[in-house]
This record gives sequence, C-alpha cells and structure tokens, in this order.
Amino acid sequence: MPLPSPADVSAPLKKAGGEADAALARPLRAAILGTGGVAHLHAAALAASTAVHLVAAADPSETHLAAFAATYDLPSRYSSLTDMLAAEEVDVLHICTPPGGHAEQASAAFAAGAHVIVEKPAALSLRQLDDMIDAGRAAERGLAVVFQQRSGSAAAWVKDLLDSGALGRPLSALCQTHWYRTADYFAVPWRGTWATEGGGTSLSHGSHQIDLLAYLLGEWRSVNATLWRLQHDIETEDLSHASLVFESGAVASVVSTVLAPRQSSLIRIDTENATIELEHLYGHGHAQWKISPAPHIDEETAASWRLPQHEIPSGHDALLAEIYASLVAGHGMPAVVAHPSRALEIVTGMYASARESRWISRTELAEPALRGSLAGPVIEARTGEHAGGATA
Repeated sequence: MPLPSPADVSAPLKKAGGEADAALARPLRAAILGTGGVAHLHAAALAASTAVHLVAAADPSETHLAAFAATYDLPSRYSSLTDMLAAEEVDVLHICTPPGGHAEQASAAFAAGAHVIVEKPAALSLRQLDDMIDAGRAAERGLAVVFQQRSGSAAAWVKDLLDSGALGRPLSALCQTHWYRTADYFAVPWRGTWATEGGGTSLSHGSHQIDLLAYLLGEWRSVNATLWRLQHDIETEDLSHASLVFESGAVASVVSTVLAPRQSSLIRIDTENATIELEHLYGHGHAQWKISPAPHIDEETAASWRLPQHEIPSGHDALLAEIYASLVAGHGMPAVVAHPSRALEIVTGMYASARESRWISRTELAEPALRGSLAGPVIEARTGEHAGGATA
C-alpha cells in the first residue's frame, strides 16, 4: 500500500445542508472525553477563548467527572462518549484518554459530525491512525494530534528561517528527551505495556521532541535504533538511542529516557550558516531558544534572524488558539497540526529497527506488517533485584 499523503488531515467547517453560516455565527461547541490531568490543560485553554464553549465532558469515573465539572462549571456531564454524543451537538471533541481507545473514540466522534483533537500518542499503531485519518476524511472533519511544542512564535520563526534557506542546509542535529519517572508513575495499569500504552519512552515522552525536530526539518528518510530497559519493571523501554536521517541529508542523534534526575528537553540543529539551540522541559518561550551565526555571517544578517519582539509561548493555549481560529474561519485544521502521522512514523521506524537490527526507511512503512503493533525486543540491562521482571 502507498504511504498516506503527508498533507494535513483538514476539512472545511461547512456542514451538509448549508449550515456553515450558522456554525460560524456562534462559538463552537466543544466536549472533552476523559477528565484526568491533561484534560485540565484543554479545559483551561478553552475557557480563555471566545471562539469555543465547553458544553460537556464524559468519564466513567463519577468522582473525577464531578470534580472536573465543578471546576469548569460544565452544564452537562456523561458517563460515556456514546451518551454524550447522543445528547449533545458537539463541533469538536477533545480526546484525553489513554491511547488504547483513541481510534474507536475518534471514529465515533467523526460519525457524529465532530472534529477531533486527540492527545498523543494518537494511536497504538500506524494502522489505527490510518483508520482515524480515513474516518475523518470520509466525514469531512479534521483531526489534530496534540503536539503542543510545535506551537508558539519561536518555533514558527525558526521554521520559517529553515524553510526559506536563510540558514543554509541543515547538517546535523541532536534531539534529546531526558525526563524522570518513578515506579509510581508506571503503577498506573495501562502504562508500560505494549497492549495498552503502545510503546515506551520513545513513544510516550520522546515523541514530543521528535515531532518538533521533524516539524522544523521536514520529511525523514531512515532510522536505526536500539531500545533498552535499565531500571523499570515494564514491558517496554525506559531508554532509546536512534540515528535519524532526513531527506535534506541532515543526520540527527535521538535519545529518549525517563531515567534523568535533571530533566531537560533539548534540540540542537547545526546548519551551514548557524546553530539553533532549544533547551526547556515541557514548554518553551523565546528565552529558551538561541541562534548562533557561523563566523562567516555578517552582523546585519545575523540580526535579521533574531526572534520577533512579540512572543507567544508554546503550549496547549497556543495550539488550541490556532486550531479554533482556523476552524471558526472555515479553513479546517491549520498548518501547525499538519502531518499528524509523522512522529508516530518515526517512532514506528525506531521500533521496527530494534526488532530487525537494521536501518528502516520511511518507504518501508508502507508495508502492512510494519503498520501494526510496535511490540518488539528490548535489551534487558537491569541488575540485581530489578532484573527478572519483564523480559526482553
């Protein structure tokens, strides 16, 4: 099968029967599925917008749902997505649940006429994400995966510089996710297993930085990776190393781990004319970015690369503001959420590379066998009492 189109999965806001004007004349009606920690980021962002009205939430936990509804003064709450979609007119569904249910939940929302904004990981496999994308296109609704680190004025500025060629050809890059998670984090039943989380730190944590790097550098070509289990009693990896080659020829070293007491998220891109550096943790503003010109670049040119005075930090607020502005204008999903499959493609290539002990090209991912489960061998490197749990 051919690879899916890399274009964004966007659709016009217009509904059947000429209802576009009516839809645009009022705030969009949003609902949230799942009321855990990340749902609060969505609800807070929606509360700050005049373009959308949060009308309902659904969660099987009445305790969580009641507290969430009280916090955000929700007019309606439901124990299931089915009940909520049957009772409410929902323009946009925010999916904030564990990844195992995303594909089915998104398809239900599309069938009900809603756009979908889904937390990452968007799905447990490329095959599931293909199904979500196909369902959205069939319903003429848009799909956005929440990679909020793409958002903000600095990322947009740096992407424009790279796309314009002003910085010259990208040559090398570092993409590092050094996060820290304890055993308590993995005690949540759906974490740390192939069946319910889909993958380990490469998927659940590193994909944010991987996505941002690919957002800046464009299409990738091939990847070679190893997966390690050094500490945690889980099925999946808690450390991964990869070499990632882009179509531009740039070569990136990618590290993802949850074993770093000093947490940091880092991207560095060396081009012919400059070095771009970003170090942050879960979000960035202008202060976290640095562009250092090469010795042959004159001061006037270097000055033209400085970040703009107006600053928009990255985050759910910034990303959702762009999405809703585009939807309200009738343009479908905006460019900032284009290529919803790319990060999962790269991570899928990493897992396939670890399974087969070789380089995996992007074109190979067209094979159905590589679009299913990510499960594969992890190098067991725990010692003493930590060894003997999940096996490689």
